[in-house]
Amino acid sequence: MTIKKQVFNPYLPSYEYIPDAEPYVFGDRVYIYGSHDLFNAPTFCMGDYVCYSADVNDLSSFRFEGVIYKREQDPSAVGSRLLNGLAAPDVQVGPDGRYYLYYFMGGTGKISVAVCDEPAGSYEFYGDVHYADGVPIGKKGEPFQFDPAIFMDDDGRLYLYTGFALTDNPLLLRGQKPTLKGPMCFELDPSDMCTVVKGPVYLGAGPDDHLFLEASSLRKYDGKYYFIYSSKQSHELCYAVSDKPDRDFTFGGILVSNGDIGLPGITDVRHARNDTGNTHGSILKLKDRYFIFYHRQTNRKQSSRQACAEEIRFENGRFIQAEMTSCGMNGEPLMGEGYYSTYICCNLYGKSGTRFLSMLKRPRGNVPYLTQDGRDRESGSPQYIANFCDGSVAGFKYFNTVNTKRVSVRMKGHGKGQVFIKTSEEGEPVAKIEICSCREERDFMTDISGLSSHEALYFTYKGTGRFRFTGFTLYE
Repeated sequence: MTIKKQVFNPYLPSYEYIPDAEPYVFGDRVYIYGSHDLFNAPTFCMGDYVCYSADVNDLSSFRFEGVIYKREQDPSAVGSRLLNGLAAPDVQVGPDGRYYLYYFMGGTGKISVAVCDEPAGSYEFYGDVHYADGVPIGKKGEPFQFDPAIFMDDDGRLYLYTGFALTDNPLLLRGQKPTLKGPMCFELDPSDMCTVVKGPVYLGAGPDDHLFLEASSLRKYDGKYYFIYSSKQSHELCYAVSDKPDRDFTFGGILVSNGDIGLPGITDVRHARNDTGNTHGSILKLKDRYFIFYHRQTNRKQSSRQACAEEIRFENGRFIQAEMTSCGMNGEPLMGEGYYSTYICCNLYGKSGTRFLSMLKRPRGNVPYLTQDGRDRESGSPQYIANFCDGSVAGFKYFNTVNTKRVSVRMKGHGKGQVFIKTSEEGEPVAKIEICSCREERDFMTDISGLSSHEALYFTYKGTGRFRFTGFTLYE
């Protein structure tokens, strides 16, 4: 059975790797601007910038808009993409109605700008953000420029936010100073969108347990300014709030963690509900709903990152931390019937728990993980969970299972055991499926009943061997 159109996480095709997403509404469409990882690449951001968009009334169908800007278009693009990838862009409409793409490339230490007449057209190199004397920012002894965020206030004043505070990354810093006083803010001249008229000023590093690291972004709601950033914890997006765009920010809280760290009972990285790594994103408001965009890690390393989004509560000027889910921006639980690919899992860990992933070294042993067949591509079969072995847990949230009567799992591998299905991690199983060796993908089925309209489904394997866990089907 093919299910009706719903919204999942990740919300882009499972073969697409777009981290650092900045979401915007232009006209009647939501546009996603981000970095572009390549599957199984040796480092971050090795692809050219691409764009996806969706109708504001139908977030289930993001459309590929194509490549909008190539690395080779920047005059500073010399050497390998290993050192000069295109990272974390942001977009702002100028007074002239054109779209300005602010970006950082590799170890240049500059913030550059490309421009286009439409949101997802072919951007052309425009210039570097610079002082009045023509010297690019980052070339007068300032801290390292990184992850630009651009914001135009209601009064037409234009602000750029940058910064990187990791002191032990020579690959990026290239001998330059890290940002130790928090992110920098520059006011730019809106007449040309790239000349500094004031700054930098520093916004402050934040509280000790949520110090600023990278991933600047800014939004304004109800007259207040929300500065969004990734902390030195790296797996979390936090925010600070102020009545001014360039000063007096106070810490607000965690928006989302790609290990759900910070939610009740999940106190630190040792208790994370997924393998963790860096994250970056921002907030989108659609009518009276708010969404936090972020990314997750796949393929047992940090450089195969995928775009996810969650609805987030906004109450009395404060955001309440969102949890990772499979239903993301769907607006309601997923249907209790139909086939679901396992790449939409929102929790995944093994018997020994999770780990903070590195860029190169991959964890081995009894570790389930998300991956795909083949190299980086633009079509093909979905991702799946590999190495699903004894003690592995895959969690999916949430489903309306009031009328669900049976469930099957699609497996391939060698071994023998049982898949237990629970509605909470520590709860009692509500179903058990016997599994055995199979050289080709096979569905194993059991009955299930008595569930509610808002259920999590956790699949746990107990037994020998290891399997490819491709998908599961719910039957009414």
